Amino acid sequence: MTGDERQPRPRRLSTWTTRRWLRVGVAASLVVLALLGVAGALVMGRTQSISNNLTDVRSPSLSTAFRLETALVNQETGIRGYGLTGIPDFLGPYRQGLVDQKAHARSLEELLHGDRARLDDLKAVREAVDRWQEKIARPIAAAPPGSPPSLAAEQVAGGKAAFDDIRAALESQQERLREDRVQARADLQSTVTLRNWVFGTIALLMIALAALVFEGLRRGINRPLERLGADARIIAAGDFDHPITPTGPADLRRLSGEIDFMRRRLVRELAFTEEARLRLDAQAADLQRSNAELEQFAYVASHDLQEPLRKVSSFTQLLRRRYGGQLDERADQYIDFAVDGANRMQTLISDLLNFSRVGRVHNAHQSIDLDTVLEETLAALSVAVEETGATITHDPLPDLVADPSQMVMLWQNLIGNAVKFRRPGETPRIHITAAREAGLWRFTVTDNGIGIPPEYAEKIFVIFQRLHTKDTYSGSGIGLAMCKKIVEFHGGTITVDPEYRNGTRMTFTLAPEPSQSPLPSALPEATRANAEAAR
Repeated sequence: MTGDERQPRPRRLSTWTTRRWLRVGVAASLVVLALLGVAGALVMGRTQSISNNLTDVRSPSLSTAFRLETALVNQETGIRGYGLTGIPDFLGPYRQGLVDQKAHARSLEELLHGDRARLDDLKAVREAVDRWQEKIARPIAAAPPGSPPSLAAEQVAGGKAAFDDIRAALESQQERLREDRVQARADLQSTVTLRNWVFGTIALLMIALAALVFEGLRRGINRPLERLGADARIIAAGDFDHPITPTGPADLRRLSGEIDFMRRRLVRELAFTEEARLRLDAQAADLQRSNAELEQFAYVASHDLQEPLRKVSSFTQLLRRRYGGQLDERADQYIDFAVDGANRMQTLISDLLNFSRVGRVHNAHQSIDLDTVLEETLAALSVAVEETGATITHDPLPDLVADPSQMVMLWQNLIGNAVKFRRPGETPRIHITAAREAGLWRFTVTDNGIGIPPEYAEKIFVIFQRLHTKDTYSGSGIGLAMCKKIVEFHGGTITVDPEYRNGTRMTFTLAPEPSQSPLPSALPEATRANAEAAR
């Protein structure tokens, strides 16, 4: 025996799917039901046939035979009375009996159509009637009325024997018709009994078939699904190593296998996620240490670095006031460079501190009126506004839940830029709008200034990124970066409208109740590089 022959062959039924089992089960059930229906129809047809034969043939035939006998008796009575008395009134029943005889004989012949034996009985009755009428009835009926002749009296006396033949034929006919009716009733009763047994058997078979189908569904579908559900609940409870055992038809086994594959995949993903979580915890710890170092740096920058910087600035300014003009022109220029550099460094450190405090120090969210915030901002910018003659208009602004200090810095930078970057010889015109849009407030600050080229629409929000030299427009290059950080901290976005050509239109959104998740204050490598370039 070869190795292939020793291997167990998979059972053919084990490859059947639920759909195939259902198709086979439904087909078998339909075949059984069809056979039962045919059997029931045959029994019902047999019962109906016997019932119709009894009610439409046998019982009416016997009743018609009785009425035929009555018609013949009426004929015999009328003939005997007329023969004995010669009174014409006795011929009335005779003549009516003839009419009834013909009608009843014809009805009986129609009822017994196809029954040779009963038609023979009817024929015997007719022959006996014909003999009696020929020998007795017609001659007596043909005799003139009045006193009966002696011949008529003799015929009446002899007619009794001839009519007894008719009676015997009628009794024989009626007896057989009675036997046929009794037999039909017996057949009907037996057929009804058979029908009851057949339909009882059909009911039992249908119950057995329903029970078989139910048990097949329970074993083939419900039980595997219950087992699969139990395994899934165990896994959902946290036991991810619990295997799922495939059971049931082929498609349910495939489903179980796919779910078990998904379980194994989830186990691997969970292991990877746990490893990633541990790495994130380590990175969070590193970030926390880095933030602590940044806090220390901010403290040093706000105190220790500014103190010597103020000394350098103060003494270089003192040097310029006392010795300005006493040295050569180049020395005065060097002193001016030193004073300007110290002032710019002080401004840069102050702006960096303000930038780092967004989301870290300034994080006191409360309900504020933006109209009031805008008035405070315009009051702080009143000198620049008066010098340039700027016109600032705005729509009604909403109330928001935000940090008041950050909102002041936001408006101050946006409006300050609009005033600063004006066209030469043209009065600045600034308009502010606010509109509710998709659960957010969308604001626009539109001016008639020099504008921003579309290719710089993203770069202007990078810290220290400048489009002009410091000699043309003053500033540290942090203002719009700080605006971006403030807007994003309040759950919004800020962009430059690239389609606006008559100046600059800044568009930003703010959430009515922004999430208060502080943004990291660490400067990225690109920011540090920009800082070095600015120096």
